[in-house]
Amino acid sequence: MPTLAQLHPQVVHFAVALLLLGVLFRVISLSGMLKFTNHAAATLLILGTIAALVSVKSGDAAHGPVERIPGARTAVIEHEAAAETTENVFALVALLEIIALGMAASTKTAGKVRWAHAASAVVGIWGATTLYRTAELGGEIVYKHAGGPGIRSGAPEDVERLLLAGLYAQSQADRKAGKKAEAARLIEEMALRFSADTNVRFLKVESLLKDREDAAGAMAALDAITLNADDARNGARRANLRTDIFIAMGLPDSAKATLDAAIAAFPQNVRLKARRDSLP
Repeated sequence: MPTLAQLHPQVVHFAVALLLLGVLFRVISLSGMLKFTNHAAATLLILGTIAALVSVKSGDAAHGPVERIPGARTAVIEHEAAAETTENVFALVALLEIIALGMAASTKTAGKVRWAHAASAVVGIWGATTLYRTAELGGEIVYKHAGGPGIRSGAPEDVERLLLAGLYAQSQADRKAGKKAEAARLIEEMALRFSADTNVRFLKVESLLKDREDAAGAMAALDAITLNADDARNGARRANLRTDIFIAMGLPDSAKATLDAAIAAFPQNVRLKARRDSLP
């Protein structure tokens, strides 16, 4: 069963949706149009505030492993501070909504309900801005510091996928920057750790050709990959890599023959046909 910390992303998304929609409905309700938005706003804002309270609690439970990521601590602290501000603002909004419900139930104060709703709308708009900021900071933790992917569950296989994603992304960045030796080293680490992954094995072939400029080694590594006859996707990828290798070897006729055989095997693949047509 997932822990409270693991449920943080799900709860957060509910809170964001409920609160933003609730603020929008409350603003619309003040115009007197769309009568249903009046009670809908109260329901959404109260439920959203409850979701926000749970979000903050689940975030507190989840922050430990994320804070230990080098460079992530400051971002986590800023996110927590923004979340607490948002929680407090919407707690006030929920209180105003509850007061408005109480006032509506009394004939003596029913005429003043609109003022409570107006106050809720003003505070809610402020809350929407703090909510956006909180979400933005949370996104930075996830996408800039990898604070969540791989470590959220703590499962070894999730951590491995995080490592694989990091190695791949950095290898591509190094290659783009002209750091071919560094790119090759990272891909070799991938191939060592994930030797059974067909995609990783293809990446190694590509790296031998592009980073090491070792066409013969790339061909040997490619020949070592076995595929099912009906694996159209990987079959086409293997054909393209073999074509690249033959071109690097200065064997254009072999490259054409490779593509011809692949087109015969996978006639629905228009990219193979386009590449065959592009060869001189």
